[in-house]
Amino acid sequence: MDRKIKLVYATAHGELEYDSELGALGANGEEYWELRAEDLIPLPAGATLFYLPGRAPLGLADDGTVEFINEKGIQAVAAILPQGYTRLFLPAYQRKENAPGLPLFGYTAVAFKEGRLWVAARRTDEPGKWDPCFYNTPELPGLIQAKLDAYPENRILKQLARCAREYQCFTAQNIFYGRWEGGIPVSPSCNARCLGCISKQVAECCPSPQERIAFTPTVEEVVEVGLPHLAGDGAILSFGQGCEGESLLAGKVLKAAITTLRQKTKAGTININTNAGLPTVLEELAAAGLDTARISLFSADPVSYRFYHRPQGYTLNQVGEAIGRLDRHGVFVSLNLLTLPGFTDREAQVEKLFAFLRRYPVGMIQIRNLNIDPDYIWARLRQEKLVPAGEALGIAGFLAELNREFPQLTVGNYSRAHRGRA
Repeated sequence: MDRKIKLVYATAHGELEYDSELGALGANGEEYWELRAEDLIPLPAGATLFYLPGRAPLGLADDGTVEFINEKGIQAVAAILPQGYTRLFLPAYQRKENAPGLPLFGYTAVAFKEGRLWVAARRTDEPGKWDPCFYNTPELPGLIQAKLDAYPENRILKQLARCAREYQCFTAQNIFYGRWEGGIPVSPSCNARCLGCISKQVAECCPSPQERIAFTPTVEEVVEVGLPHLAGDGAILSFGQGCEGESLLAGKVLKAAITTLRQKTKAGTININTNAGLPTVLEELAAAGLDTARISLFSADPVSYRFYHRPQGYTLNQVGEAIGRLDRHGVFVSLNLLTLPGFTDREAQVEKLFAFLRRYPVGMIQIRNLNIDPDYIWARLRQEKLVPAGEALGIAGFLAELNREFPQLTVGNYSRAHRGRA
């Protein structure tokens, strides 16, 4: 059997084929790396295959040259990974003039080997409670309707019903299942304008995949949803979801709601997903009973941080200050590290991140594949003269270095239940 790792492409009719002559490549930023057996895992259950319009697939010829398939209708292919998997390489392609922008997904290189499809990825967490088999079950519509009937005036539940049905959001569905990590959106506004924002895309990048809430809920609405959820199996109540802005901007509501929830129950974990740009507000939530915080980070370099997050009224320094304040209150802090092959793994970026981790008390790194059009973000990086310097370790090399330098850190993809106080 031919064991060479082959280039995969889509035909004009949308059918997948492999090229018998060209080997598979992955993109690490704007570099092309030959895909090796150790870079690949079989296409996991729950992955989605996409063709990439206006992009000709690139492969490696036997003489070591990079070639593209320039036949009419042939397009490059990428995979979108399920949760629990970290992308190692972007798809390798040549973008044609006037190619359309790509929606906000984490595009991953695909290859053909030993009679089946493989992806350039690594499993970095066990899916467990996030296995798709636990979601979109036959009983879900009835559970949604029962909850809506029980609380007919609750606007949060109406929003989450839409998220659960239309966007198939797992944290929204968990509110109706009454278990595990359930999300409560609270803020219609944000103090950052992230290039890859999934709820409101003010940049010219691409359309957002979900709609942001248009209201700030009352304390009573939050407690009405949150209190029964905290009594559920393995309950994590999470603020700061994909269908909202920055939850700290609803700090007064959150503080009162968390205070009320913790007066009524000590069960479960109360978590916030945040940019941490308001340290004082975050500390008030910690004092009220917040247990864990997950802070989004594209880069620990102040200039690159500002490039991606485009914060309004705060800097990376405030993020570090917030981590210190949370630690003083016993709140477990995770970094939601938005990884981009060819950027995150560059020596200059790795050094900045490691210095940040030595300075601030972080308990976990949650690896997130950055959902964005690769062409768009690399064009912006070139425009801003921010293409990082130094050798590229590759994402696999970066993860190995992270584990070596910080063996005490938990590295994975999912939030953990954690109580910050007795």
